[in-house]
Amino acid sequence: MTDNQLSTATARFAGWVTRSEGKKFLQLRSDVPEPAIPLGKGGRDDWASLYIHIPFCRTLCPFCCFNRYLFDETQARRYFANLKKEVGFYVDRGFRFSDFYFGGGTPTVLMDELLDFIDFLKKNFKVRQISMETTQREINPEVIAALKKAGVNRLSIGVQSFDNDLLKAMGRLVGTGEDAIEKLKMAQGQFDTVNADFIFNFPTQTIDQFKKDVATFKERGIDQATFYPLMPSPHKKSRLERRFHKVDTSREKEFYDVILKELYQGGYKASTAWCFSRGNRLIDEYIIDYDDYIGVGAGSVGFLNGDFFVNTFSLGKYDEMIAGGKLPIVSWRRLSEREHLRYYMLTKLFGMSLDPEKFRQRFNGDVNRKLFWELSFFKMLGLVKQNKNITVTPKGMYTLCVMQKEFFAALNTLRESYIDGQI
Repeated sequence: MTDNQLSTATARFAGWVTRSEGKKFLQLRSDVPEPAIPLGKGGRDDWASLYIHIPFCRTLCPFCCFNRYLFDETQARRYFANLKKEVGFYVDRGFRFSDFYFGGGTPTVLMDELLDFIDFLKKNFKVRQISMETTQREINPEVIAALKKAGVNRLSIGVQSFDNDLLKAMGRLVGTGEDAIEKLKMAQGQFDTVNADFIFNFPTQTIDQFKKDVATFKERGIDQATFYPLMPSPHKKSRLERRFHKVDTSREKEFYDVILKELYQGGYKASTAWCFSRGNRLIDEYIIDYDDYIGVGAGSVGFLNGDFFVNTFSLGKYDEMIAGGKLPIVSWRRLSEREHLRYYMLTKLFGMSLDPEKFRQRFNGDVNRKLFWELSFFKMLGLVKQNKNITVTPKGMYTLCVMQKEFFAALNTLRESYIDGQI
């Protein structure tokens, strides 16, 4: 077996294990007991981040698995009002946040409401960092100036590809590859971090197309790129395969090797296993920077002290629950200690490093004892090394990429179920 074959086989085995673990997150309780509703920690603002979901888009990309609806201004304005109330429920429970991540959907779809909501956050919290997703369609000089003035630190633009034929095949109708280049250039230098999101291993995508995307990104000098492997939910995968052909995961390693060669070995820092930056930059994975996070908005999830929470995906139910003075949490699950340990390991290694001392503080134990078998497997195959911290080696990066993909794919299955059932 060649080194490449061994690497692929190792990643597939680790991915299979992660997929099995991820499915446990789908085993949820709908009878959310009052003790499970989270409480803050005495006003501390450094232990949990806040994810804010804005589910409205002007067009719906067929490959996207997140909860989203076609933009309706009246509905969106009501939604922003409800978001403030939901955040207020957490303020009343003693939560204080300093780091905020806006995802969607398209958070910038209604700028006056977005800016007003950011002002609301500033009145209630000591805002340290704001990360914002958007699309090239929404970007213009006025929007950039407004976001910069509002204190946005990281702007992430969903590019997916610069290749117009591939964008058309994806059903990506927000603009051309040339438009994306222009919008990235417009934003570059205006924020602490400008990120471009790309997809790899789409059914019709060729290695040459992907190489050109990576080369174009490098030439433009953008701060950061995040490369998401295709990870469709079951129904979206079926639709993609009916339209094109089988989603071929055997090609995935070849795409990833392009990233390693052109970026990781080309002077870029691996901020995560699929995010590469020029120097130290903010990243989009709040699950790495924080062990715990709260999600607000319809279709968001949260993780707190080993408990996994899911908000309703239905806009109607979201309205009703907020109006009734209730947190819109409809499902939850308390992880076992082993599940919690493995989840912690996955998120930290996906972020390239696990700090044994921080692990000890969270779990009151030694990481090499509590995760003996898991870490022994990684070390034996040369996927991680340990000095002060446990860090991912270049050899281990693809394995962590696959593991995180499989975990997110499980969450996409959950999202699809809740969207279809309007839970």
